[in-house]
Amino acid sequence: MRKPFAFALMLAAAMGLAACDKASEDKAQDAQQHAEQAQEKMGEAQDKMNDAAKENAEAAKDQAEAQQKAAEEAAPSTPAPTTAPAEPAKQ
Repeated sequence: MRKPFAFALMLAAAMGLAACDKASEDKAQDAQQHAEQAQEKMGEAQDKMNDAAKENAEAAKDQAEAQQKAAEEAAPSTPAPTTAPAEPAKQ
């Protein structure tokens, strides 16, 4: 009675272990899928970095224009020279 029970237990354990193990093909397919997903994420990240660089360039351009306008407004405007008759110097 003990031998058939032991054989049945070993058979059940072997079947359980065999069912839990993934085949190497499955592992290769999973690895391929993960690599493709990683590549897509890297592409998306690169696109976001490019967009951010464009926005930074536009912001720098806008800031330079604003500084130029501020400098023009802050500069004293020189009035147009008027030609007035010169007064003789008093002695």
